[in-house]
Amino acid sequence: MPEILAQNGQARPGALPSRTEAVLESIKHAILIGELKPGQALVETDLAEQLGVSKTPVREALKTLAGSGLVVMSPYKGAAVREVDQAHARCVYDMRLLLEPVAAARTAAGAVDWEIARRALDLADQASDTAERSLANRAFHRALYASCGNPLLVRTLDELRDQTALLSSAAWARQPSWEQEAREHRAILAAARSQEADQVRDLMRAHIGAFAARNFPEDGI
Repeated sequence: MPEILAQNGQARPGALPSRTEAVLESIKHAILIGELKPGQALVETDLAEQLGVSKTPVREALKTLAGSGLVVMSPYKGAAVREVDQAHARCVYDMRLLLEPVAAARTAAGAVDWEIARRALDLADQASDTAERSLANRAFHRALYASCGNPLLVRTLDELRDQTALLSSAAWARQPSWEQEAREHRAILAAARSQEADQVRDLMRAHIGAFAARNFPEDGI
C-alpha cells in the first residue's frame, strides 16, 4: 500500500480531506485487489508504518471497515480481513435478491438522470484492477436503487455494498466473467432509460441470481 503522506509530511495533492478516510480507502483497495488476503490479520502498527501515518487513523478506519463487513474484529485476535465463505456470500446475495430488483424497478419508474450509471459502466470497462471494477460495479448498482423513494431500503442496500465488492472481487479472481456482467448491466440500463420498470426488475433479479449461482452455488460449501 502506498504511503498516505508525501515526504514533507503534507497531504499529497488530490488526497482525501480526512486522513482517516484516506487510510480507509487505501486499506479497502488493498483488500479488494487481494493484497490483504481473506483471514489476514490487520496489525495497526504495521499498517500505520506502511501508510506513513499514526495508529489512530488506522484504528478508526478498521472500525469503519468492520461496520461495512470487510473486516472482522475479535476481542482476542484483533482485526482481520473477512473470509469469503459460501454461506455468508449466499446470505448477502439473498438479501440483494429480495430487495434490489424492487428498488431498481421503483427507480426506473421515475424521472431519473442515468448519467451516473452510464459513467460507472464506462469506469468498470476501463478498470485496471478488480478493486476499481468492483467499486464501479457498486456505483452502477447504487444508481439503479438510490432514487427508489424509500430511504430505509437504500440504507439497507448501502450496508451491503462493501461486502458485495469483496465477494465480486473474489469471484472474478477465480472465474473472470466481467464481460457477461457488463452486457447484463447495459441491458438493465437500457430498460431503465425506457422506464420499463417491470423489465428492470426482472433483468436485475436474473443478473444478481445468475452471478450468485455461478460463484456461490448451494452445493459449494
